[in-house]
Amino acid sequence: MLILPTEAVEAAEAPLNYFLYSDGPAAKPTMYLGWVLTGLSLAICLIITLLLLAALIRKRPKMDQRAIGNEGKGIHWIYIGTGISTLILFGLVIYSFMVVNKVAKPSQPTMLAFTVTGYGWWWKIEYEHDDPAQRFVTANELHIPVGQPVRIKLKSADVIHAFWVPKLAGKTQMVPGLINQQWLQADRPGIYSGQCVQFCGVGHAHMGLEVVAERAEDFEKWLVAQQQMAASSAISNEKPGYELFMERCAGCHTIRGTDAQGKHAPDLTHLNSRHRIAAGLLMNTPDQLMEWIMHAQKLKPGSRMPSFALSEQEASVLASFLSTLD
Repeated sequence: MLILPTEAVEAAEAPLNYFLYSDGPAAKPTMYLGWVLTGLSLAICLIITLLLLAALIRKRPKMDQRAIGNEGKGIHWIYIGTGISTLILFGLVIYSFMVVNKVAKPSQPTMLAFTVTGYGWWWKIEYEHDDPAQRFVTANELHIPVGQPVRIKLKSADVIHAFWVPKLAGKTQMVPGLINQQWLQADRPGIYSGQCVQFCGVGHAHMGLEVVAERAEDFEKWLVAQQQMAASSAISNEKPGYELFMERCAGCHTIRGTDAQGKHAPDLTHLNSRHRIAAGLLMNTPDQLMEWIMHAQKLKPGSRMPSFALSEQEASVLASFLSTLD
């Protein structure tokens, strides 16, 4: 199982309302815009409240009930209020365009590119490379080097999803048949929580992901390890756990270096290098992994992962095999 620094674990536990904070240049402009809009909204509410109180408290002189209207009095305040509101709204439009332009592309070229595909309800992550031998696929956990912008292509395999890592970048829609793009960058090491923020079905709330930002040397080590095939010691037809996996799981899952080449579920080649499983629903521990395998439909109803009825012996040998996927 992946062992992480304390600071990284703390970042991973941060709730999604941390969009009010930022740890990357792709998120800072939108964070500032959010604070400006929040402050302006509060100021407007306060001004309206004070004006209403003043109107209620103020004593007006008696008026001739036979008089029709009150033309000419106070109309200039309407002109002033309309003019101020127009200027503020025009200023916000200009500021919003500036923010959009600033987050449209990074200040330096991106050296790394990924393709993230949304499924119901998990994330397929493909690490691109000019050399096909160095490409690989993982799931639900995106590793990036600290201080470097990365480009992400966003696709959907079924319905509309939306990719959002609040502290690193704004949200981007993932529409079937289209490829959208965004970039993100982390200024400090840590694990940053992300989430699908477009309602996509009953399992939408449990479609999370994590972005793991590592120092360059740690990222390179991880990258090299992920490019490797599964450990040969784990792959043997004489091992009952491997046989059981090939019989029950290989139709959907891939383990590189084996005959398991399923394309409908997460690649499990380096399963134990991940912090969480089931798209962030559970911690990646042996007990919770088996809980997921045997009760997937109870934990995430409607997901593609079925619940497997396993005997105690079958559960034991399968857990033993999965524990070798480092």
